[in-house]
Amino acid sequence: MALKMHGALSAAALGEMLGITSEAVRQQLLRLADENLVEARSASGGVGRPTQLWSLAPAAQARFPDTHAALTVQLLDIVRTRLGEDTLNAIIAARESDTREAYMAAMEPADDLRARVAALADQRSREGYMAAWTEQPDGSVLLVENHCPICAAATACQGFCRAELDVFRSVLGPDVSVERLEHIVSGGRRCTYSIRSLADASA
Repeated sequence: MALKMHGALSAAALGEMLGITSEAVRQQLLRLADENLVEARSASGGVGRPTQLWSLAPAAQARFPDTHAALTVQLLDIVRTRLGEDTLNAIIAARESDTREAYMAAMEPADDLRARVAALADQRSREGYMAAWTEQPDGSVLLVENHCPICAAATACQGFCRAELDVFRSVLGPDVSVERLEHIVSGGRRCTYSIRSLADASA
């Protein structure tokens, strides 16, 4: 909180502010640095050894209040009530189209289903879904998403979840079946998708 309120500070300045020794502050800062929450830089003050100044790392911002989820839900409600359901659906469709285009580009080098799922999982992880995939004993592939960064929006408007499932089916191809097994918005711990080649199923 001190770094958030005052910007970059030395361990000595933090110690004075918090009423503890600079060594105690330094130990806490090193622990926070190991968690990628703070970072240090050297600042020359003229004569003598440069002072080490500590500041918040980007990851630390998540430790502070963030009302973006509430704002998203509010905006969706405004669109729905004042502009109508058709406008909200048009927004979801536009997002779906952009997402499909980005995923198709990410999968372009992939030459089989497993490679396409791997590329999809990588793309989703970059977007914050903490995605992974595994091959199943029956020959299908399980795509797992351990986090939903748009959960508030998806809860307020399940059109986002429908659109995402449609995108998966589109980019993985017409010869592929995609079935959602678990759903965070419906109370699941994660979202999971069973993916299988229809060609393999009919063989």
